[in-house]
Formats: sequence, C-alpha cells, structure tokens
Amino acid sequence: MEQTMQETDETTEQEHTMKAIVQDKYGAPHDVLTLEEVEKPSIGDEDVLVQVRAAGVHIGDWLVGSGLPHMIRLGYGLTKPKNRTPGMEFSGQVEAVGENVAQFKPGDEVFGYSNAGAFAEYVSVSHDALALKPSNATFEQAAALPISGFTAIQALRDVGKVQQGQKVLVIGASGGVGTYAVQIAKAFGGEVTGVCSTRNVDMVRSIGADHVVDYTQQDIAGSGERYDLILDTAGNRPVSELRSVLTPTGTLVIVGGSGGPWLMGTGRSLRALAISPFTGQKLTMFLSRTSKEDLVALAELVDSEDVAPVIDATYPLSETAEALSHVGERHTRGKTVITVQ
Repeated sequence: MEQTMQETDETTEQEHTMKAIVQDKYGAPHDVLTLEEVEKPSIGDEDVLVQVRAAGVHIGDWLVGSGLPHMIRLGYGLTKPKNRTPGMEFSGQVEAVGENVAQFKPGDEVFGYSNAGAFAEYVSVSHDALALKPSNATFEQAAALPISGFTAIQALRDVGKVQQGQKVLVIGASGGVGTYAVQIAKAFGGEVTGVCSTRNVDMVRSIGADHVVDYTQQDIAGSGERYDLILDTAGNRPVSELRSVLTPTGTLVIVGGSGGPWLMGTGRSLRALAISPFTGQKLTMFLSRTSKEDLVALAELVDSEDVAPVIDATYPLSETAEALSHVGERHTRGKTVITVQ
C-alpha cells in the first residue's frame, strides 16, 4: 500500500512538472544553461498549452542569453534574464486550451512564437501566437519558421516592397534569415542573387537563387550589376559599398549587424538612416515584429512549396547549450533546431 501511494505521488508530481532549460545569469551558453525539472506552465482563458516537439534557434537567442549588445538588458533584465527559460519559436501539439479559445483543440499540430519559454517540454502562449502547422512540414521545419521567417517576409514585403521583375540581392543568403529571403523574394517575382561562401554556393542555388556570388572569390561590385533591393543580413559591409551596387532609386534594408558589445551593428544602421534623406536611394534598418497574420502567410508559402525551411543541425533538449553555441558562431546553413519530444 505504501509503495502504491508513493508511485501515485510521483505520477501526480510528473503531471505538474516538466523538463526545461533554465538560465539565471548572462554568459556563454555552456556556462549559464542547465536542464532542470520545473513547474509546468499554467494557462489563462485566452491561452493554449502546447506540448513542444521542436524549438527553433536563431541568433537572437544567443544574443539575449549572452546579454549582448549590452543595451538590450534594459528590456530583458539588467543583471540576469527576466525569463528563466529561453526560446522564442516552436512547434508541437495542443495539450489544453483556455476557456475562450475556440480556434484550437487538444491534439492540433501547431507552430508559433513566444517571448520566452520554448526550450522546454511545454509552453503556454496566447492563441494569437499560434497557427496550424503547415501540412507538409515536419515539426522541426515548422519550429524553424517563425522568427527568421518574420524577418525575411517583413523586410522584403513591407520595407523593401519587392516587386515582380526586380533585381534582389540577398547578402548572407545561406543563413537563417537569408535562406527564407531567397525563397520569398523568388515567390514574389524577384530575380534573386544570393551572396554566400564557397561551401554554401550549391545550397543557395538549390533553394532558388538565380545567381550566386561567392564572396571569397568575387566582390559584389565586380559584376557591375545594380540591384533594386538589397537585403543585408551579414552586417559587416560599409554602407558606401552597398550603395555602389544599388540603383539610384533602390532600397537597402539592413537586418542586424556585428561589432562591439554595446551597439554591435546599430552604428552602421544609424549612418544609413542619416544618409537616406539626402539621396534618391532608400537606406533603412529593420527590426521584425511578431504577427499572427504572418505565421499564416509563412505556413501558406510552405504548403504551396514556395518555401522549404533549411535545417542545418538538430540537437536534443539536453544539448541546448551546444545548439546555441553553434548558432553563435554565425556560420550556420539555414536554421538550427532543438528536438524536444
């Protein structure tokens, strides 16, 4: 009888707890991330509890966990992350729904985004942060879509206003955002040139780029081409160099950047913004936003086979530190994914 009661208590405890990655200070992934048993998240009337099957990893996860650039700590926590469990994009199956949620039901296969908490067995989010998983995508592919996909589609469609027949240059075409940008620009009718290193030339061509520039062998200005739209996700070329390959009325969209620990690529972006009013070219920086509508738009692009997520590597939840370290090296081919269940 005593053994049966003990087993019942253990079962009850397991129903209310889960495994999750926990972080209580800023630093390198191997120094600050641990796998722990924590309380399963609760849900409100507008929320959905999702059993996570996979979680995407993007450079923002590495930056936030490292506390870089330092100015982001104003929003994420001055001395340590406000949210103990990182992770912003995921896919999985609905476990439970709040009283006011009609769109989803237990068992539905979904994907979505969260401010944090995706590197865990369960995550609780608003129903507005979810969409049904693309029918022809795996959980790993769906988990890789939201954050990088938002950046690519919004930068091209909303800021770059890409049009049929325009010449589009994607710098960093083999990365998490870049692989989506190449495919989305093609879906919108652009003539796409991707810039990447030698080892990624064949991959970038395989996802639809009309032309590929190997930056280790050729300067982007070497061909004499001019582009209507440049999406720069690599973050290290001078604005003057980018302007030299832009048409007189073309648009430059800068996403992210690299540099020192305080501003990183922000300085270059601000210089572009300062120059823009004095030229016919539109020079701008871009930060994506989360969007239920764009979750659906990305799912439709995958279902129509216009976009196929590129997965560079997968890691189990217990090796999340290795996954973030891999992404932090900034040489990934497409997206890195954590498999959870």
